[in-house]
Amino acid sequence: MNDFDGLVAIVTGGASGIGAATASLLLSRGARVAVLDATYSVVASGPMLQVPCDVADDVSVRGAVTCVSETFGHVDVLINNAGVGALGDVAANDDAEWQRVLDVNVIGVARVTRAALPWLRASSQAAIVNTGSVIANVGVPQRALYSASKGAVQSLTLAMAADYVNEGIRVNGVTPGTVDTPWVQRLLAQAPDPASAVSALTSRQPMGRLVTADEVAHAIAYLASPLSGSTTGTMLSVDGGMATVRLN
Repeated sequence: MNDFDGLVAIVTGGASGIGAATASLLLSRGARVAVLDATYSVVASGPMLQVPCDVADDVSVRGAVTCVSETFGHVDVLINNAGVGALGDVAANDDAEWQRVLDVNVIGVARVTRAALPWLRASSQAAIVNTGSVIANVGVPQRALYSASKGAVQSLTLAMAADYVNEGIRVNGVTPGTVDTPWVQRLLAQAPDPASAVSALTSRQPMGRLVTADEVAHAIAYLASPLSGSTTGTMLSVDGGMATVRLN
């Protein structure tokens, strides 16, 4: 497919997991791709432009988006994927951790979008896709802070869709289930009984396995593609049936 030919896409949190899979897929479908990630130390060119960016820092965000726009001349697609996890019930994390997670997962979406808006407004194929989570809609034990952040991302996505629909900017989101990413693998490795932890994660998904990063990437690409020009204000589930399917 070449549906992204001529388009420039920014993917935040694109160094690994869902972001890396999405960046690679968009590149294969014709996009020029800039990956923004806090793990990069310098700007690096290659198949994809790698730009250091901390989505919790407005100066860093504006500098990164400016770098992309100056390199490619325009920005058409924004994938707000950067995020951090959190474990525990509502009492498990102190105020500083609540502020850190919400700053990255929620305000980070606003920061990057705000910085990219001038270029998105100038594009005839502007699209934004935000990475949410199934736990915005399903109560999962020991995920209070993370759930709150992803619930906010979902509400923010719908509000953004309403704000920008008349400007020709489509805004959608994906709600993945438990995805087999490096963060999840680190989480499993830290569990007292990793085998039981793996079983618990897979058993709560009706399909009986973790979602793959590539599956989420294809959903993101569908929403971002010009071929989906009438799709806005949609949260697309890629959760193995976790939110809607019951086996007994």
